[in-house]
Amino acid sequence: MFRLEEHKEETENKAIAKTVLPSRAYIPLSQHLGRICNPEVKIGDSVSTGQRIAAADARIYAPIHASLSGKVTSISDWPHPLLGRCKSIIIQGDGQDKSQIPNPKSQTDIENLTPEQIRNIVFEAGIVGMGGAAFPTHIKLSPPSPVDTLIVNGTECEPYLTADYRLMLEKTKEILQGIELVVKCLGVKKVYIAIEDNKPQAIEKFKIQNSPPKAGPPSAEKFKIKVLKSQYPQGGEKQLTKNILGREVPQGKLPFDIGVVVHNVATVFAIYEAVYLGKPLYERVVTVTGDCLENPGNFLVRIGTPLSDLITQCGPLKKKPEKIIFGGPMMGFAQYSLDTPVIKNTNGVILFSDTEIKVAEEAACIRCSRCVEHCPLGLMPCLISLACQKERWDAARSYGCLDCMECGLCDYVCPQRRNIVQAIKRAKALLNR
Repeated sequence: MFRLEEHKEETENKAIAKTVLPSRAYIPLSQHLGRICNPEVKIGDSVSTGQRIAAADARIYAPIHASLSGKVTSISDWPHPLLGRCKSIIIQGDGQDKSQIPNPKSQTDIENLTPEQIRNIVFEAGIVGMGGAAFPTHIKLSPPSPVDTLIVNGTECEPYLTADYRLMLEKTKEILQGIELVVKCLGVKKVYIAIEDNKPQAIEKFKIQNSPPKAGPPSAEKFKIKVLKSQYPQGGEKQLTKNILGREVPQGKLPFDIGVVVHNVATVFAIYEAVYLGKPLYERVVTVTGDCLENPGNFLVRIGTPLSDLITQCGPLKKKPEKIIFGGPMMGFAQYSLDTPVIKNTNGVILFSDTEIKVAEEAACIRCSRCVEHCPLGLMPCLISLACQKERWDAARSYGCLDCMECGLCDYVCPQRRNIVQAIKRAKALLNR
């Protein structure tokens, strides 16, 4: 793993603020790993905030909900932060934000919920992994093999991003209640909350909220707080499993294959909101930052809010953006349009000026092995890249291409500035067809 410059000071002390309600929401039908959804509304229909507007006839998917009340004006292709373009439902807001969310459940009702009922609530709320993977959460709450350990990922190891950190500071109790719901679903005995050591305030808050009653023994602590070194990519599922438990996830396998489930803190908070408040996933906390912005910060943003609205919220611009990235600088995706909307797994938006972005020409591999030395999964990125260059997809597969987590360290340390991750992403897309 690698120690990167963090650049979190611009937003880490900025409390979560609500953005202005967008006049229009552009809601893509693909915001999760799995089958793309089909619209359940048509042009001209009136919708309410939290209303389900799209679903799929498949096991692996997550329903999609309206993020504001208004009228459906179009169902058409629109810019997408990951796919380039995607069919989207466009809602013209009415400014009233009329909601379909039911009244919150009582504590007694929540305590009487069965694991299956919790999973169904999470599914109906459309919750996905909000750390970036966007895997439907209801499936991770019902793993195909027995698990004994839950790891709650609060590391937020990507530079610039502080959305999860602010959630941990401001919603500590709610996250712990969400963890209890996940524990009930999984039936696990061991729970670790992983936080990097560059977040001392979050560590302290969780220790206080997680501590036993004064009369109780130390062993009565509900969950184990695990403080980890601030390194990249500490937050990867396989890295957390190894660093906390000493268990190695085999090549081609996932953490649940060795009895572990990992959930991001934002996902756990969304589970809390779905069960306790009856709230679908139609908004999330996003870090909006970069040297171009006058007022960077952490914002509660409605799904479907266009990038242009976020820039206005954080403006005026100090510099002209040279590159705009959705996500972190290591694993995020550069955008081509200010119409691109926030989706369920958008944890950050970064605007870089030409003083922060250096464009370098790609050169030939010199076999220096730096990418091999720093690969957190022990792969040989240089060989995968060369196989992709020759379009030897069989060789790319044999070198472990499909196990790559796309952390970007190989690109970062390469003295020849080779686009290794870009080549691996292309190979994975072709091999997964």
